[in-house]
Amino acid sequence: MNTDAVLLEADKLCKRYPSAVALDEVDFGLRAGEVHALMGENGAGKSTLIKVLTGAEARSGGTIRFESAEIDFADSAAAQRAGVWAVHQEVMVLPNLSVAENLLLGYQPKRFGLIDRKAMRREAGKTLSSLGLDIDVDRPLGSFPVAVRQLVAIARAVRAEARVLVLDEPTASLDAQEVERLFALVRDLAARGTGIVFITHFLDQVYALTDRITVLRNGRSLGTFETPRLPQVELVSLMIGKHLEEAIAHPVEESESERELVARFRGLGRRGMVEPFDLELRAGEAVGAAGLLGSGRSETALLMFGAVRADAGEIEIAGRSVRIDSPAQAARHGLAFSPEDRQSDAVFATLSIRDNICLALQAKRGWLRKLPFAKQQALADEYIAAIRIKTSDADKAIGELSGGNQQKVLLARWLATEPRVLILDEPTRGIDVGAHAEIIRLIEELRNEGMALYVISSEFEELVVYSDRISIMRDRRQVGLLSGRPMSVGRIVAEIAGATSR
Repeated sequence: MNTDAVLLEADKLCKRYPSAVALDEVDFGLRAGEVHALMGENGAGKSTLIKVLTGAEARSGGTIRFESAEIDFADSAAAQRAGVWAVHQEVMVLPNLSVAENLLLGYQPKRFGLIDRKAMRREAGKTLSSLGLDIDVDRPLGSFPVAVRQLVAIARAVRAEARVLVLDEPTASLDAQEVERLFALVRDLAARGTGIVFITHFLDQVYALTDRITVLRNGRSLGTFETPRLPQVELVSLMIGKHLEEAIAHPVEESESERELVARFRGLGRRGMVEPFDLELRAGEAVGAAGLLGSGRSETALLMFGAVRADAGEIEIAGRSVRIDSPAQAARHGLAFSPEDRQSDAVFATLSIRDNICLALQAKRGWLRKLPFAKQQALADEYIAAIRIKTSDADKAIGELSGGNQQKVLLARWLATEPRVLILDEPTRGIDVGAHAEIIRLIEELRNEGMALYVISSEFEELVVYSDRISIMRDRRQVGLLSGRPMSVGRIVAEIAGATSR
């Protein structure tokens, strides 16, 4: 459809906090029937803009117009009643309620003053069927994977006939088939006149789906561009304020000297989860892990860290055979692990940055040997400066930070324990180009300082930048271990294809 009618518009929008200006006279306009990308690195102001536009936060200045009328939504519920919905990356659902109850919460059909559960199940099934999703609507939503919870959250807005739909990193937890299903839905909604704001860190998705792009940097809008007329290199340069080649880390030359063997995993595995594998991790080396969805990469990391107990194999740390049946044991032996799903498995959103950084070190010391507050503050200040966490102070709740800065806090948490082995599962998932480059730089710095790293990533281009070797996973088994320069995406893909044909 993509008409010129503006549905939602911001004019010189400002949002000020006591310690920072999050939005500085931002202009934004969403047309009916368009898919509009909102781009910018973490901390650029994307999340704040969406919160202000959807009533979750009050503006400090400027005006907002919805369907040509100046508006000031009192809260998110008021915005939803008007037809403005936001579906966030970290899915906001009630996992203990059924799929149907989540989908129709606040809109349940009633009969004789009571909720008509038969009608509710029928309406839920009809809505989900329109998305190509065939699931048991009576099951608790929490029993389904993240991808299904994401689609149910989107279906809730679709059922409410949203006029404006904000999708914040909607594809981060979806596989290729689910992404295509979502794209088909988005295109259909746009064709019916819905205005859609699309936030993602996948540049190829922006160019495959969107009509226009608005770029934010440091709380300011840098302009709105027709998607086909904005080359990707220019988009990245606008987002990070420098040329792409300056932002991407480059590999150092491989050392010829023999590296110290830090950890050896021999025949480690668990029946029905990961077939036994052999792997050595050496000081000053990054071993990447590549594979398709469901290949067993994350499960391998869980076994290495003792989060899941292996039923086969043995582990050596610094030449000594050790038993690792729990994360606590792993930490005592110098292992650290940052998981893929930071919100569910790692972030304590209401605790301060300082508390989140010191958590693993305190657990390693034991709760009877409490870290003095001065030591906690010194550690927090050290890592905020060292890895460039964007915050006004260490007292801020980690939940108030952008995704990229939350990821940095989690890395700081484990670096504070001075580990010998650092396991990272999708460390750049759900973060923007600028933060992505900073995380890669940090990985290289840690490797060059002598740490042993095992890094799982779905971004093959990223793995070839910093990996000395790459473990290839397929069907929950290690099928290859690439080594030697040059590393390339082609080598990874060829190895996966070779494994497929065997």
